[in-house]
Amino acid sequence: MDVQLKRGLLDVCVLAAIRNEDSYGYKIIKDMKPYIELSESTLYTILKRLELAEMLTVRTAEHDGRLRKYYHITDAGKKRIDEFKDEWNEIMSIYQFVIKEGQQDV
Repeated sequence: MDVQLKRGLLDVCVLAAIRNEDSYGYKIIKDMKPYIELSESTLYTILKRLELAEMLTVRTAEHDGRLRKYYHITDAGKKRIDEFKDEWNEIMSIYQFVIKEGQQDV
């Protein structure tokens, strides 16, 4: 898969994982696991990129005597999910065109 396309898809997946409630790294990976495998190093790269793009914010809180970073989606992050939903129809049209086999208009 094209690296840029995959990056965009993963960004939206991470945003979707935190859209309903704040979350932290391990839980994000666990929540996404049934759909996509994601390493910790890849996740934290994505989270940093999304933070820099102001699509999420980060807060630190103590949990069991340790500090944990919690991620919260911003309005810009929610907007990106909505944009992706709109783009998905175009992606599916392209997919349908590509997989079309031996069909010719008469």
